Amino acid sequence: HIIAMAAVFSEVASAVGAAAFGGANQQGGQPGEQPQPGESIFKSSNHPTALMFHLGFKTAALVVYILGGLISSSFVFSFVIVTLLLAFDFWTVKNVTGRLLVGLRWWNEVNEDGTNEWRFESREDTSRIADIDSRVFWLTLWVTPLIWTLFMVSTLLSFNWGWLLCTVVANVLSAANLYGYVRCSRAAKDKVGSLATSVAAGMFTQGLSSRFG
Repeated sequence: HIIAMAAVFSEVASAVGAAAFGGANQQGGQPGEQPQPGESIFKSSNHPTALMFHLGFKTAALVVYILGGLISSSFVFSFVIVTLLLAFDFWTVKNVTGRLLVGLRWWNEVNEDGTNEWRFESREDTSRIADIDSRVFWLTLWVTPLIWTLFMVSTLLSFNWGWLLCTVVANVLSAANLYGYVRCSRAAKDKVGSLATSVAAGMFTQGLSSRFG
């Protein structure tokens, strides 16, 4: 059932992503093959397994959170399962699917003096980044914190302190990935812009040298 819901969630993500981002992605991905009506987005993906896990852990966490009472009568059991799924999702998005689906990776290092330093990596060759992969990645990255924020507000208003803690954990993990990848995307764009400026300056200097030299 979770895999089926993941497929449904992915289809919705594709449709909304097409409207939200148009024909372009945020990291210079290639247009790639667009899914045909009734065709699964996994067939149009360059990394279907990564895309499945990218959507699967998120969907599974939401399913267990919403239907936890039907799955088990134990709150502790449901809480632990949701927390583990959230942790798996955070690690997978941060270390695997971001690198494969959009060619980005971020991490945070603690220096000897105790200060934090952000590190970013971006793939120079974006030929393996499919447009559908990029759309789904960025859409779910933005939508997931919004969904968990709604659940957090709901639990707060209903004074459900146990599930409130769970939604806070979900928001912290999903927001951390969103923040990291937004900064990584901006750093990649700045890197491309600096490279383009350097190339243009070099061509301009070479042109002046050949004319007046």
